[in-house]
Amino acid sequence: MNAKHAKGTALITGASTGIGAVYADRLARRGYDLILVARDKQRLDALAARLTKENDVVVETLRADLTVKADLAGVEKTLRDDESIALLVNNAGVSLAASLIESDPDRLEAMIRLNITAVTRLGVAAAASFVARGRGAIINIASVLALAPERTNGVYGGSKAYVLGFSQALHQEVGARGVQIQAVLPGGTRTEIWERAGTDINKYDPAMIMEADEMVDAALVGFDARELVTIPSLPDVADWNALETARHNLGPNLSHNHAAARYKNA
Repeated sequence: MNAKHAKGTALITGASTGIGAVYADRLARRGYDLILVARDKQRLDALAARLTKENDVVVETLRADLTVKADLAGVEKTLRDDESIALLVNNAGVSLAASLIESDPDRLEAMIRLNITAVTRLGVAAAASFVARGRGAIINIASVLALAPERTNGVYGGSKAYVLGFSQALHQEVGARGVQIQAVLPGGTRTEIWERAGTDINKYDPAMIMEADEMVDAALVGFDARELVTIPSLPDVADWNALETARHNLGPNLSHNHAAARYKNA
């Protein structure tokens, strides 16, 4: 795909609906050409037609199931080969409502493939390409449940904790080499992920649920401010900074050549 706009091309996974579709809309308005990736080709094509009509941008669709190795490899190849790509939005993800011991292990494994393996492989492919070009950005969609894994299915919360840690480590490696990294941690957001997980969103307090448009708009403000971690619903960033400070303060005592005194027999 040859971008005709100075901003280049944004590749968005999970782009057919919800958060991904809103990112597509907002980035098209900003002048990015787009590569929209999802399983539902009909929805992708309808979105592409609308965005092409409303914005002077080039929109390509790519049908892919990122839990399928061959499909994932195809998207990786696009990230490696298309030099117009300047932004990856790693948005595709899935959740499950059932508890761990009640969940189908095959569905848990599929969640890991999408929420972790796909995010990792696409993130690494994009980061390597962007470093070689000296420019680019990656937005990884995590969740506030990365910080509260006990509140939901442990695999989902754990997968989003992985996305957060992966983003922080990736920033450490490539942030000074021309590549911007952002991890977005939405709270409850009104998308189809709830229904697909087997949960009725209407049973939650409406005061806890943000519309996808508002979430993405807030996340993009954080992106423009070059935040590494953006939590759209968090009123005071000092709370996040305090958590990060406490985490870093653990560093000097996380590894010693002897066990702590409290673990030794009297």
